[in-house]
Amino acid sequence: TFRDDPKLEAGEEIAPELFKAIQKSWCSVIVFSESYASSGWCLDELTEIVKQKKDKGRVFPVFYDVDPSDLRKQKGKVEEAFAEHEKRYDEDKVQRWRNALTQVANIKGWHLNHRHETEFIGDIVRKISAKLCETYPIAHDELVGISSRLEDLYAKIDIGEDDVRIIGICEMGGIGKTTLARVASTQMSPHFEGKSFLADVREVSNTRGLVSLQKQLLSEILPEECFNFFNVHEGNAIINHRLSNKKVLVVLDDVDNLQHLKCLVGRRDWFGLGSRIIVTTRDEHLLRSYGVDDVYKPTTLNAHEALQLFNLKAFNGEKRLENDFSDLSKRVLKYAGGLPLALEVLGSFLCGRDAAQWRSAIERLERDSNKEILDRLQISFDGLDQTEQDIFLDIACFFNGKEKDFVMKVLDGCEFFPDIGIDVLIKKSLLTVDEHKRLRMHDLLQEMGRKIVKEKSVAEPGKRCRLWAERDVYHVLTKNTVSHSIKTIYSSIKRSIIFIKCLSVHFKYR
Repeated sequence: TFRDDPKLEAGEEIAPELFKAIQKSWCSVIVFSESYASSGWCLDELTEIVKQKKDKGRVFPVFYDVDPSDLRKQKGKVEEAFAEHEKRYDEDKVQRWRNALTQVANIKGWHLNHRHETEFIGDIVRKISAKLCETYPIAHDELVGISSRLEDLYAKIDIGEDDVRIIGICEMGGIGKTTLARVASTQMSPHFEGKSFLADVREVSNTRGLVSLQKQLLSEILPEECFNFFNVHEGNAIINHRLSNKKVLVVLDDVDNLQHLKCLVGRRDWFGLGSRIIVTTRDEHLLRSYGVDDVYKPTTLNAHEALQLFNLKAFNGEKRLENDFSDLSKRVLKYAGGLPLALEVLGSFLCGRDAAQWRSAIERLERDSNKEILDRLQISFDGLDQTEQDIFLDIACFFNGKEKDFVMKVLDGCEFFPDIGIDVLIKKSLLTVDEHKRLRMHDLLQEMGRKIVKEKSVAEPGKRCRLWAERDVYHVLTKNTVSHSIKTIYSSIKRSIIFIKCLSVHFKYR
């Protein structure tokens, strides 16, 4: 903590130590008094604070016997102070001061407003100390890229406020939603009266039922008590009755059903003021239909982060300079596409093996996908209705990267109702639309979809429902093995495109 205690006369230049303090501090608490604007020193300092901290939401204004609107509109004593400044300083400097003052005065802060000072100070300390959880060190070096993502998540959670807030974390499988939620809950837990982390909600509710999860929720927050009830309605009533006056932190991990939310967190008034509920899911529509306050969508790792995570797993963090490993690593990184799950699984598998084994493993990987990775991704596919599964497979096999309007016309002709179907896939984190209005699917999701099709008949392409590889199309048409199973052939042969839907006749290739 750095307390600004200037010994220089008002208007003199800020000392270098103060600039360093502003740059290194996590946040700045600015106390505005009646005479604040008369000090050029204070206004110089304020300008630097705005420059360094404003965009990160780490400026906390305190209005001490001064009306925030006087600062924003710069009237009264503030106006008088600036009239004096304009006599002494150049116009650009004074304008920078005015802009900085207006910006900070617009930030929600604390206004004394005839309150008792001890209560006022206590409120400031309580809320800022709650926000300091964002500065707690992360114990695990293997959590590459998590700091920036935590910062974005904390901005949505905002545990310094006294409302009850529900935040969703939503994206495709393997991107690190659970890890992010677990680290955040560990860091934030000291600021709550109780905490519950319900892992694998989808799986547990299917095997043990929602009542078991309700009991776990209550037992983790109230460990001294024993809860005996036998249906979700009783559980709802008990959660509401026992937790409505407690400030708690609840994490629901891997939710895929609206009933999970209704039976475990119900309404906001089930929990005391200041409570936070975090929900991880692959289904954005589920979160929106429930009415969460905000949704955070973590991104895949960038190139630097992906390389760092892969090195941790493949080389135990050591840098390998050999050309063989460097080139092979690039092939793995390209395959993983920044997905943390893929980087961890493949890095761990390759760890300790020599270059020849790496090369063999990667060549096999490029032909046959890693089962552990694709099984995790397929969970989202398995939860789709048949029509949406068909749309997903068509996009995975034929239309990844194609213009959305073109794909919609084709799918509409197949009576797949693409307006709702494509929206479902987007909300399920299986598909995106880029800035050029092209449909995009992560390479590993595309590979998963194509593998599902191939597994229908590994040896005979003619028995699969979709054909996209020219060698398979050539095989089916020249060997006359086309069957009623084939729904679509999409192949580029001499710049022409063949579309065949719902085939019921055999073809002879020419």
